[in-house]
Amino acid sequence: MMTHTRTAIVTGAARGIGAAVAQRLAADGLAVALVDLDEAACKPGVERIQAAGGRAVAVGVDVSDERGVEAAVQRITEELGAPAVLVNNAGIIRDNMLFKMTAGDWDAVLNVHLRGSFLMSRAVQGYMTKAGWGRIVNLSSTSALGNRGQANYAAAKAGLQGFTKTLALELGKFGVTANAIAPGFVETEMTAATAQRMNMPFDEFKKAMAARIPVARTGVPQDIAHAVSFFVSEDAGYVSGQVLYVAGGPQG
Repeated sequence: MMTHTRTAIVTGAARGIGAAVAQRLAADGLAVALVDLDEAACKPGVERIQAAGGRAVAVGVDVSDERGVEAAVQRITEELGAPAVLVNNAGIIRDNMLFKMTAGDWDAVLNVHLRGSFLMSRAVQGYMTKAGWGRIVNLSSTSALGNRGQANYAAAKAGLQGFTKTLALELGKFGVTANAIAPGFVETEMTAATAQRMNMPFDEFKKAMAARIPVARTGVPQDIAHAVSFFVSEDAGYVSGQVLYVAGGPQG
């Protein structure tokens, strides 16, 4: 058992996968900083954790803003303690076919997923290497393998896999592991928005997706949270540089 409460940072923690990860890590006994562009949107999650006897704070920051990230990590360290766990989950989609995709759509997606994960990881690594213990988990996606209408998102998610493997190589000797989780279809507001864009009721969309998934169901945020819980656990110290597809069947 841990002798003290470790601090975890989860980005994109206001809803969906990030919110579920924050709740799970709090249940696992970690103090959790819920980070999102909208600080107020993280408050309900913080309150749930506190009501269950845990420690949590909500922090509003744009993860692609270098100074903002440094200030946020500083604040988290002061309020909860030095970060030992980082889950880079913040992400956005700006889907379009290549010929219709704007440079702005490309930059926005790459900035949040890739630049954001880089800035957050760089900001926490000093604390982790000094402590001789750390866990970084990056959220990739099955879209890293290619997905029509998502050139920007697929490139960002594939980029995160290369980033993860490099962090594992650089940080391993300091007791820090880095792994990636690549979810398949998961029921979130983001996938509901995709269904809406396709003019399809979400239930129908989920049914159509489940028909193509070997375990015959769609994923829920808790499925991903469980995988994060494993990667950040004390006993997972010999697992690093891996990409785990949590997608209800073989991928990658």
